[in-house]
Amino acid sequence: MNLAANLQSTTWLNMTIFGVFVAVTIVIVLRASKNNKTAADYYAGGRSFTGGQNGTAIAGDYLSAASFLGITGAIAVNGYDGFLYSIGFLVAWLVALLLVAELLRNTGKFTMADVLSFRLREKPVRIAAAISTLAVCFFYLLAQMAGAGALIALLLGISDWAGQAIVITVVGALMITYVLLGGMKGTTWVQIIKAVLLIIGAFAMTIWVLAINGFNLSALLGSAVETAGAGGEKLLNPGLQYGKSDTSKLDFVSLGLALVLGTAALPHVLMRFYTVPTAKEARKSVVWAIWLIGAFYLFTLVLGYGAAALIGADAIKAAPGGVNSAAPLLAFQLGGPLLLGFISAVAFATILAVVAGLTITAAASFAHDIYANVLAKGKTTPASEVKVARRTVVVIGIFAIVGGIFANGQNVAFLVALAFAVAASANLPTILFSLFWKKFTTKGALWSIYGGLSSAILLIAFSPVVSGSKTSMIPSANFAWFPLSNPGIVSIPLAFFLGWLGTVLEKRSENGVKQAEMEVRSLTGIGAEKAVTH
Repeated sequence: MNLAANLQSTTWLNMTIFGVFVAVTIVIVLRASKNNKTAADYYAGGRSFTGGQNGTAIAGDYLSAASFLGITGAIAVNGYDGFLYSIGFLVAWLVALLLVAELLRNTGKFTMADVLSFRLREKPVRIAAAISTLAVCFFYLLAQMAGAGALIALLLGISDWAGQAIVITVVGALMITYVLLGGMKGTTWVQIIKAVLLIIGAFAMTIWVLAINGFNLSALLGSAVETAGAGGEKLLNPGLQYGKSDTSKLDFVSLGLALVLGTAALPHVLMRFYTVPTAKEARKSVVWAIWLIGAFYLFTLVLGYGAAALIGADAIKAAPGGVNSAAPLLAFQLGGPLLLGFISAVAFATILAVVAGLTITAAASFAHDIYANVLAKGKTTPASEVKVARRTVVVIGIFAIVGGIFANGQNVAFLVALAFAVAASANLPTILFSLFWKKFTTKGALWSIYGGLSSAILLIAFSPVVSGSKTSMIPSANFAWFPLSNPGIVSIPLAFFLGWLGTVLEKRSENGVKQAEMEVRSLTGIGAEKAVTH
């Protein structure tokens, strides 16, 4: 199959479409940045977005490279087991909305740490929350950088490590530029544009694939089985990836826990709820996001099996970018260079927009939580805080570039699942305990955050993800003693237990008045509107 090789002749067209998109979005970011005068403008877009705009931006934030490149590839190669990522991400979104989204928005100001430190001792909790936010953002950034490397490698036919490292470096530099120039307002507009284009592109490809198969899903599945050859029926049954052994089955349970619980603790998604002026607009944005996200994950089923039917798993795995190249290859097979150029630009926009959102979240967490409230002890100006945030963006960008180079070649949906596991372990127990448990204490929060974060990272470091197999980040080494690829089944319950234990063992009680005020604000929004304007 010469499909990947044929892309060489269309490189100039792909890069032209790419360049046009980047130029247009840079102009939009520059226009949006003219109104960045205060910290609220830079971190929360001046709280000027409507529910519909913010809902579309939330979808843009949530539908990352993992959703488009990673899940399409996972379904094309692993069939039913790959579609479990779509199900997990969608169910996770509903959990986030039901449990934490509006409550956090009503209570907070700019960051997750604002909420966690509201009724607890501020300094230690802010530091812990900021550290966990930075860690989650870093793991999520790895996935986006790996997706960028895979995408550009496919378009340019770059298969060597050094070439892909250069590509990831360029993507990182672009991302830093977006955030430095536009802040949250510019980032939000990029996310809105990207979400609209991504859903239009995925919808068009879905209709195209279904039309080829007479709008008969059974015919599409049958075609995928036929292309796979002997044993192709495994694509339709559970277990192709996670049913080979008891360990892999346990790994699937761990993955499911991470996916379903992780979204409710992702700082960059939760931060989007601070960009609307009222709780009513926050609820409206949720409705928009549900429809857009739900529709997209249905498209991934057709796109994944479409890639399996029209291209085949072996050709996908052999292409530059590996599993992550399924969606671009399908676009090229369907519509040639023009559709490939459009879909690639959309995928690139997806990566840039999500990376920008992650970076500004991490920068806001450091500048607002650690610099302004801990180091400067509240004696700072919005201008100096934003200046620190901009410098933080550059540092985070450099770390993301280096990490992305090492993570290159991994399935981006799988890498995002690791970020979900870290988020669910480090953040979720403390968020839920803070919102719903009156007796929760500072010691419980610190034990939960640090215990969940350190256990998740430790287990990942000594898992097959990093070493011990051909697909590891360091394939030549073997120091993997933890058998599972996702730590969620151990680290998430451990974090909940540590939060409970720390609270039970702490002899001093927290401020009951503050706890009551937080409960009223979270449930009604009363008082929160005044708080967020300061």
